[in-house]
Amino acid sequence: MPPEEIAPGIYILHERDVARLATRSSDPVPVYGERIHNGYRLWDPYRSKLAALILKGKWQTLPLKRDSRVLYLGASTGTTVSHVADIVSGGLVYAVEFSARSMRDLVRLCERRKNIIPILADAAKPEEYAPLLEPVDLVYQDVAQKNQAQIASLNCARYLGQGGELCLMLKSRSVDTTAPPQAVLQSELKKLEGLELIKVMNLEPFHLDHWAVRARWNPGPSEEAIDFF
Repeated sequence: MPPEEIAPGIYILHERDVARLATRSSDPVPVYGERIHNGYRLWDPYRSKLAALILKGKWQTLPLKRDSRVLYLGASTGTTVSHVADIVSGGLVYAVEFSARSMRDLVRLCERRKNIIPILADAAKPEEYAPLLEPVDLVYQDVAQKNQAQIASLNCARYLGQGGELCLMLKSRSVDTTAPPQAVLQSELKKLEGLELIKVMNLEPFHLDHWAVRARWNPGPSEEAIDFF
């Protein structure tokens, strides 16, 4: 069965009656040991929270287009970044990472992927990389820090364009190891400033005590109901 495109740049490959997520790349070299079939890179939901979100959301994905601009906070060595770069093949991914060690691997990836711009910086200080950015369509955040909601709000206020969205991968144990994860989630959601919540989804069984939070940049008040899954 040929690959099925379920969203722009995102595919399902059917292997022995098992549906596997994939993106398509012209670069034949694996980034993190993933298998590649005829240019389609298998996307492991246990290695990527975005892949887990797409699978758990029954293949509904973020509003990404071929020419989208993405601010990726917490890029690490580029596992998920590489798949996002596949999806926005005609756009740009601004990949912010604080660790110099991880940045070395990320820079090597960027030498092969020309639509990824590596930025060594602290995501909690978005003003530091202002000269390098333009308004973006999506802020994607996956950082293991206590002030995750504050970081998201600061970056969205500065860089998210009109109608843009936030996708926050909230790690409750990084915020508070003693409080119940659900209580941490509710507390962090209240700290998201200037953002209209769209959907909140837990990422089990792929990632324990993690939630994907989608929100739209909307400085005005909203009374719309939020979907919790």
